[in-house]
Amino acid sequence: MRDHANHNASGAEAPGDGNCQRDDVMARARAYATAKGLPFTAMRERVLTLVSTSHHPLTAYEIADRLSQTKKVQAVQVYRALDFLQEAGCIHRLAMRSSYFACDHRHAHGETVVFMVCSQCGVVQEAASALVGRGLRSAAKSSGFKPSHPIIEIEGTCAQCSERGD
Repeated sequence: MRDHANHNASGAEAPGDGNCQRDDVMARARAYATAKGLPFTAMRERVLTLVSTSHHPLTAYEIADRLSQTKKVQAVQVYRALDFLQEAGCIHRLAMRSSYFACDHRHAHGETVVFMVCSQCGVVQEAASALVGRGLRSAAKSSGFKPSHPIIEIEGTCAQCSERGD
């Protein structure tokens, strides 16, 4: 779960934080590439590093712009890397904002995941919920629908912004 404890008031990363998550997500991406017999390219690594160090979801164009500071990067290159990283389970796409963020925890394939997006600060908290999953599967079954990737996105105000009165 992403929270305010890992960044300062400006939203910048606090020194030394996020290293465990970044190392874990990078290891998962490398292992996935190896298992699939695919290269873990420099572009994939750069995109994953940027996404996993950001405290807010990033669009593909924001990623391309940030990576282009040293050498021009096309959005199509970023989208290819993002597709790979999603397949690897290392990042998620936030549909409501067409943006991407690092997966904070491991959850089973097909498990219902809830993304709680703070409309004030942009922080995304991620949680898996068996209870919500059962309710969704029941509703889907009653209509003959077979969910393949059950995700719920909820926009609201996080605890820290609520406490501050934002």
